[in-house]
Amino acid sequence: MKVMHFIKRGLSGLITTASGARISAEGTDGEAPDFPSQAIYFANHSSHLDFVTLWAIMPAELQPKVRPIAAADYWGSGIKQSVATGIFNAHLVHRYKDRPHTTADARPTRQTDSGSSPKTSQLTGMTDILDAGDSLIIFPEGTRGPGDQVATFQAGLYRLAKHSPDVPVVPVTLKNLGRILPKGEAIPVPRLSQVIVHNPLFVGDDESQEDFLARARRVLADELATEPEGETA
Repeated sequence: MKVMHFIKRGLSGLITTASGARISAEGTDGEAPDFPSQAIYFANHSSHLDFVTLWAIMPAELQPKVRPIAAADYWGSGIKQSVATGIFNAHLVHRYKDRPHTTADARPTRQTDSGSSPKTSQLTGMTDILDAGDSLIIFPEGTRGPGDQVATFQAGLYRLAKHSPDVPVVPVTLKNLGRILPKGEAIPVPRLSQVIVHNPLFVGDDESQEDFLARARRVLADELATEPEGETA
């Protein structure tokens, strides 16, 4: 256990250094954020660096109880699966209905929030994690975007917040990670990135799903709108 602890701490330092991550709390000039003992962290998504960077900035004592949600179609096989689940403690979910034998010309059908598809079991797995007292890292857009915009959020964030109303929902804006490791690329480009941890949100008593998701999305979109041009490291 001690060996794995040192491996994870060393890897955390390597990731934050490689991503050039500058971490700050909302409204401060580099002040370290407060991380609650349990939370639902959500962030914008533009790179495979996103969840590993967000995991890496967590305090060492919280990391064992932080569960990033990662796509099984990318992280679910071979060495990537071993790293995702063994090092980062990721919870893998399937985004598509038909997994076997898919090709570029026969892409599997994307899950939606309707019906009783495996999307329901995705959510059940996440609520089980919350019920166990662990934290989640999720990306409500559902897929990687261009990095300077935030797509419409899927319903899962609201449902998780309603399931665990006392667990803070913490927005995290990730800046520049999509430029360091863009979609479709395998080699990182040296740049600086920012990780801004915002004040926690809670669902209002009479707040609708649509209103909560719009409010949550706006936190990230407003922060990204202030994004300067990327800097090289």
